[in-house]
Amino acid sequence: MDAQAFPLTWPDTMPRSERKAESRFKTPLSAALKNVRGSLNLFATDTNKRVENLVISSNVTLGVERPTDSGVAVWFVWDGMQVCIAVDRYAKVEDNLQAIHHIVEARRTEMRHGGLHIVRATFRGFTALPAPPGTKRRSWREVLGFAAGATADKPSIEAFYREKAKKAHPDAGGSTAAMAELNQAKSEALKEIGA
Repeated sequence: MDAQAFPLTWPDTMPRSERKAESRFKTPLSAALKNVRGSLNLFATDTNKRVENLVISSNVTLGVERPTDSGVAVWFVWDGMQVCIAVDRYAKVEDNLQAIHHIVEARRTEMRHGGLHIVRATFRGFTALPAPPGTKRRSWREVLGFAAGATADKPSIEAFYREKAKKAHPDAGGSTAAMAELNQAKSEALKEIGA
């Protein structure tokens, strides 16, 4: 795992939030950290599968509790999967951490009511391996299949996306990685054209 506690290591496969929402959480940073660690420990107990290589990554450092980028990414290995739960929805680091705590608690609820197979299926969506070192990341145009210099608008981006998704989706013989790359490409394309 290439994740580090500082600076923030954000998964390549997850788009960033452009607008920050107001949170109703009243949890201080130290308590939010404790909540995330505690819920992951309880999750490991519930599933009888260890949570290993935990890295809580953010831009918080000694003396800087309010960084400009308030995103938090919690990286760990569970049941042989490298997982990353990343949240940057809120303006405060502690609120994003508390949101991650609630996401883990939701997995615990799934475990209680649905069983291990449900949790595994959910966590496949959180599987977020960073690109291997030295791997060149493809542009959104290449991923979506736009010819060099071709004009892109929202309808054409969505049409190219739908066509590629027919083969990239894991249920259609594709893979989680291929679908994640496609989702990222669509997000980047729409952002670039201002849609």
